[in-house]
Amino acid sequence: MSSVLYDTPGPRAKQRNIFFSVVFAVLIALLLWWVWLKMDEKDLFTSAQWKPFIESQTWTTYLLPGLANTLKAAALAMVIGLPLGAVFGIARLSDHRWVRGVAGTVVEFFRAIPVLLLMLFANEFYSRYTNVGSEDRPLYAVVTGLVLYNAAVLAEVVKAGILSLPRGQTEAAYAIGLRKGQTMSSVLLPQAVTAMLPAIVSQLVVIVKDTALGGVMIGFTELLNSRGTLAANYANVIPSFIVVAIIYIVLNFILTSFASWLERRLRQSKKSTGAVVGVAAIEDLETVGHAPPEPLDGIK
Repeated sequence: MSSVLYDTPGPRAKQRNIFFSVVFAVLIALLLWWVWLKMDEKDLFTSAQWKPFIESQTWTTYLLPGLANTLKAAALAMVIGLPLGAVFGIARLSDHRWVRGVAGTVVEFFRAIPVLLLMLFANEFYSRYTNVGSEDRPLYAVVTGLVLYNAAVLAEVVKAGILSLPRGQTEAAYAIGLRKGQTMSSVLLPQAVTAMLPAIVSQLVVIVKDTALGGVMIGFTELLNSRGTLAANYANVIPSFIVVAIIYIVLNFILTSFASWLERRLRQSKKSTGAVVGVAAIEDLETVGHAPPEPLDGIK
């Protein structure tokens, strides 16, 4: 069976696809085997390399405090960046040209600057022109950079999600007397959330990972930065990288799984929003619809 995107492969094409799949799987297996041999040559599978990760002191001193700072910075950036991005995304759809112009300029400006540069600039700004202490300054700088960049990206996501809705939704809202603000908050945004959710979740995953930039450049003691201290004390650089990578994978998997569950719930709730009319109600409606008209005064 063919589709508009591709033709169904024939017998030769299927055999060719199977052949390439087997070759690719073999190459991946050989690559993993080579990596395993290289790690074994460097004694990376010895108990001395991995023993620190089964000790509670390693987690309570290094990894868990770093993970807590990562989650703190990511949560603050999400809580501030999501509403800010929604405001600028809606402003880009305003009927007033000056509102669209200001919002578009701000969004394009911060979206074009690397998030690391925003963190560095914020760190210098807080250091020179504010009274933020040296202990809190890295957190403030990381959150500021993440908010400015990701709010600009999320603004484009919100704008695209709203524009993806049929134009008839807006026209129908205006036809029943809703104002622009009511149409946006009660009609367009609730429907656009489901369409925007995958892109929003992808950006939230980026926020979690970008917290590591603050640890590398401005000394923010997040998970990756804490790994460096751990590796320096136990001389297990590669194992520490592997453990931290697994933590990031689990963290982002939990985030995406929750988003998938939420998306399914939203879709199911939208499918069940209509009222169900029973057979008796339909018969009552038909009876009312076919009832004879009331006689006029004086006419029987």
